Amino acid sequence: MSEMTKPASFSELEYAAKKKQTRRDRFLTEIEAVTPWAALERTITPFYPNSGGRGRLPIGLTRMLRMYVAQQCFGLSDEGVEDALYDSQAIRRFVGIDLAREAAPDATTLLKFRRLLETHQLTESIFNTINAHLAEKGLLLREGTIVDATLIAAPPSTKNREGKRDGEMHQAKKGHQWHFGMKAHIGVDAQSGLVHTVVGTAANVSDVTQAQALLHGDETDAFGDAAYQGVEKRAENLALPVTWHVAMRPSKRKTLPRMALGDLLERIEHTKASIRAKVEHPFHVVKNLFGHRKTRYRGLAKNAAQLFSLFGFANLVLARRWLLDAHTQGVS
Repeated sequence: MSEMTKPASFSELEYAAKKKQTRRDRFLTEIEAVTPWAALERTITPFYPNSGGRGRLPIGLTRMLRMYVAQQCFGLSDEGVEDALYDSQAIRRFVGIDLAREAAPDATTLLKFRRLLETHQLTESIFNTINAHLAEKGLLLREGTIVDATLIAAPPSTKNREGKRDGEMHQAKKGHQWHFGMKAHIGVDAQSGLVHTVVGTAANVSDVTQAQALLHGDETDAFGDAAYQGVEKRAENLALPVTWHVAMRPSKRKTLPRMALGDLLERIEHTKASIRAKVEHPFHVVKNLFGHRKTRYRGLAKNAAQLFSLFGFANLVLARRWLLDAHTQGVS
């Protein structure tokens, strides 16, 4: 009998019978329904150990994957997920843990699973598997791309073995403030608002230098804010069959003449801004819903690897209404 099909215990039945469904319950129910679990497990299985060493069987992949998804969606540390499994019946139910029969996997077990994903670049594979699933549903049209970047702060603490800040993170100025950390650069489908490309860099890397890396190659139009001014003149972009629609610098926009030409240019800027607005939705999910406002690990590689998982699951969150409606129609 598999770990996800065991008979429900008394505590689980009591929880299922409760009348009020919390926001966490609803969120996990939706994630449960829209995640392509079988495809994700097929992606990871070739790298997942068959034994835990010294004759021990490892925790089942299904359970570890669900534990990892819960960690990303609730912005929890390894220890935080372990505690949540004991504190939250909703998360235990999602992961498939019944404390009446077994202990929850500990933080060290999840740490080893994360390292497995990082070592074999499986977070990028998770991202690509989710996007392939969404493409099959017709949600990635690939005709236009919106590019943008957001700063993710890194802890400035020097309370570590080396007594230094993270050497792979850097400072960047935004407005009148300096920020220490990294940048998440994304390419977003202009039609659906879903992320198709992710690049992680130090915070001092200019947005415009990553523009070409954020294109998938099939789009005819690309959109960016004023930070991408001059992108079409860069050597790596000269041969691309892409029309760039970049926002006018705010200082120049303020000086537009108050006549027919100025009004036309202002309407064009407004139209470009309405298209670019879609790029803010995945940033909102990752930073506000998932709570990923600061880097969790030391070093750029680990944090960049996590970005693939975060934006992959953010795509599922953004597409969940459509996916749930399609599932309901398919069942009826």
